[in-house]
Amino acid sequence: MDGALSFFLFSILLRGYRDMATDIVYVTRERLLAMQAEAQELKSKGRREVAQKIADARSHGDLSENADYDAAKHEQELLEIRIARLESALAKAQVIDPKDFPDDKVYILSRVRLMNKKTSKEVEYYLVSSEEADFEQNKLSVTSPLGKVLLGKVVGDVVDMKAPAGVIQFEILAIGK
Repeated sequence: MDGALSFFLFSILLRGYRDMATDIVYVTRERLLAMQAEAQELKSKGRREVAQKIADARSHGDLSENADYDAAKHEQELLEIRIARLESALAKAQVIDPKDFPDDKVYILSRVRLMNKKTSKEVEYYLVSSEEADFEQNKLSVTSPLGKVLLGKVVGDVVDMKAPAGVIQFEILAIGK
């Protein structure tokens, strides 16, 4: 990827993050600490390692046909984008605690047990911000299609989630922390 195009893509990504500057990022204390540690790690060790790769690639001679140099510069771009994204999220971060929300309705940081009405399969999700979402750990973003329809609902409610395959109905069996 040539330098002008890389800079253009990088500036679009940064502009997108600046446009979202008013969006609050809700995170748990643990996630905030993890984000801070990751940002620090990337800014110190990550930048140092990428700078070393660039220096090593430069030592191989002609940069115009140097694949190692191009790869290292691309890695540097991705690293800087990740750092910018983390710093933006940290600047907008607001720490929330599960104890701040009651158990009577589905809120962010609620643990929700659901039953798929069609398959009768039960599943449990922990509703979190998009910054903490991790489907493998059943951490579902409140901005996901299912997260959005669950917010504010109570035990016994049936929600309809629109999916590419059609509408899927879930019954809320339990709400907890």
